[in-house]
Amino acid sequence: MESYQPIQWVEGRLRLLDQRRLPAEVVYVDYDNDRDVGPAIRDMVVRGAPAIGITAAYGMALAAQLPAETVEELRARLTEAGDRLRQARPTAVNLSWAIDRILNRVAAADPQEVDALRDLVLAEADAIYELEERSNYQIGLNALPLVPQGARIVHHCNTGPLATGAYGTALRVIVAAHEAGKQVHAYVDETRPRLQGARLTAWELKELGVPHTVIVDGAAAHVMRRIGVNLCVVGCDRVAANGDTANKIGTYQLALAARAHGVPFYVAGPTSSIDMALASGDLIEIEERPAEEVTHIQGCPITPEGTSVANIAFDVTPAAYITAIITERGIVYPPFEENLARMMHERDTAAL
Repeated sequence: MESYQPIQWVEGRLRLLDQRRLPAEVVYVDYDNDRDVGPAIRDMVVRGAPAIGITAAYGMALAAQLPAETVEELRARLTEAGDRLRQARPTAVNLSWAIDRILNRVAAADPQEVDALRDLVLAEADAIYELEERSNYQIGLNALPLVPQGARIVHHCNTGPLATGAYGTALRVIVAAHEAGKQVHAYVDETRPRLQGARLTAWELKELGVPHTVIVDGAAAHVMRRIGVNLCVVGCDRVAANGDTANKIGTYQLALAARAHGVPFYVAGPTSSIDMALASGDLIEIEERPAEEVTHIQGCPITPEGTSVANIAFDVTPAAYITAIITERGIVYPPFEENLARMMHERDTAAL
């Protein structure tokens, strides 16, 4: 793990590193009520699909700590808390995955005492965090053969420890190659409108000592043509059964540029981000966020007053533009519909 911990459980409270304040300030915020966790996710105190899932799991643990006379009362409170948390952000599948995992664990164990139920929920939240931590690390190891010596890599948004609570996903691919002595250089899309690349990825790469250059989102194709790029690697908020992938807005156009220049385009993420219930990316709900994120920077207006804005937070990259999907269980190549189904079946069978 890195020196900074984006998500912590400390003496019965959830502690989050406030990502809105980076890189200027490193500020932690404590939460002791599950009703405050949803707004923390929605307002992007915490962001990134795996980190959102972990945070939601600990939000459920907070709900379990509230006073209750009976197990039935506490079960009802957990269901209500899960329903609230699901509404925080719609695109990342890890949010509902973590909530469902806790509720299913409670149903299967059927604890008969209030304290036993509380302990069970916290233990399952810890297990979700530990699972993501192991998955993140393995993703980096699995990707090493894909990264040549001296590779120049384009990365979009932020997928490091800040986004996952652990080692990172797509950014872990870059960091693992750096740690293996491959002398990589990352070209970091600034990632408008919230600048997760310029603010967060650049901060993390500086902390980790990885050579990098921040570029504006529209410069990636130019970098591919004039400087040369060996691969692109991005994260994922939700992968459909056919391999279509929802990720931060701008990912699709990066994939198109990569295809035009013959650059491999990799998606990296844990299997918790794969949604086999959705046949294609056309069925993924795409979040739209407040216009002020586009019209203002740090509270300063940059567009004429009254300008119409469509602040689409995610796009879907069709599977046809994805070279491979890097997971903790291995690298999945096309045909994705067949190979994702096989991998997920093997994962679920192994968990039984």
